[in-house]
Amino acid sequence: MTKLTLLIPANKEAESLPIFLKELEKYKYRKLVVLQSEDKETIESISDFQDVEICVQEKRGYGSALIEGIKKIDTNFFCIINADGSMNPKYLEEMLSLCKNQDLVFGSRYLKGGGSDDDDFITFIGNKIFSLLGNIFFKLSLSDILYTYILGRTSSAKNLNLQYNDFRICVEIPILAKYQNYKFISTPSMERKRIGGKKKVNALKDGFLILTAIIYLYYKKLSK
Repeated sequence: MTKLTLLIPANKEAESLPIFLKELEKYKYRKLVVLQSEDKETIESISDFQDVEICVQEKRGYGSALIEGIKKIDTNFFCIINADGSMNPKYLEEMLSLCKNQDLVFGSRYLKGGGSDDDDFITFIGNKIFSLLGNIFFKLSLSDILYTYILGRTSSAKNLNLQYNDFRICVEIPILAKYQNYKFISTPSMERKRIGGKKKVNALKDGFLILTAIIYLYYKKLSK
């Protein structure tokens, strides 16, 4: 059994995903693409890839794709790697090696050796603010809380009992990991430009939702 599954959430990525899957062919890991049933164009675009499994989401949203995908994984390790090709797979072996003594390994664009060719000013500032809040309120010691290039133990991910169906899951993962006293670290990662298509994040709407999630999870912690 392959020890690692690449969990690839996709939403209208017919332009990017076939190119990215072609790049991933040299990595002999299980590949699980999670998408919505109405995304016929993306499903059709990857129909020739025989080694790729497809999981059709029951609920909409990025968070749902991750939650439902994790439930399907039976390898020891998993790695979230987005369908737009911006997360460079060259880091997989290093992240897998680091995870031998950890529950989760977080890629970070803001550690020395990392960076981004796809970030914009608004998302950069938002990420810095949310990372700061996460470090103050939850002592996460993370520099890139919204970046979901995450490799970890599948059993640990399943035990998090993740709930958020949207981009709030980006902060839910490290915060719940902290609550569970998981061991996790960050490692530098250089983000590439997406291959094609458009970003799905709405900076204002999703930023507000992420802020409410941080507040809610903080007060949930205080109430225990």
